[in-house]
Amino acid sequence: MTASATPRPARYWLMKSEPEECSIDDALAAPQATVPWTGVRNYQARNFMRDGMQVGDGVLFYHSSCAEPGIVGIARVASGTRADPTQFDPASPYHDPKSPPDAPRWLLLDVQALRKTRLLGLPELRQHPELADLRVLQKGSRLSITPVDEAHWDRIMALLDSKA
Repeated sequence: MTASATPRPARYWLMKSEPEECSIDDALAAPQATVPWTGVRNYQARNFMRDGMQVGDGVLFYHSSCAEPGIVGIARVASGTRADPTQFDPASPYHDPKSPPDAPRWLLLDVQALRKTRLLGLPELRQHPELADLRVLQKGSRLSITPVDEAHWDRIMALLDSKA
């Protein structure tokens, strides 16, 4: 079997969204439950989208900057990357006047919400030592997109299924 015929292992991600901007309910209500993930303005998060994320990858949909932050849904990456149009819109809070249209600095991809889950908040995540190195639990971690190890994904799925 050639290397190109070997399926790559699934990848998993945690993607933060402010519920006032796009909640899990908003995503589920969108056509085909698919939303463009706009407004990423951090190079490391952008590079995760550009270089690491592929259609079909699993996503933990996470509400941030709210009263109870945490995982609120399961989604999947539904498209490859393309230019984020908000960078060119002067009326957008994500406008970037230094990003040239012929070489856009910022990207987006589509995320398809698959299901809403119960809130799996930070206090509960911290109760599980096997999740201690989950990036969202690291002090100072503010990235809106972070990779999730398969073992962490499996444990989080088990937690969500155990108290549904």
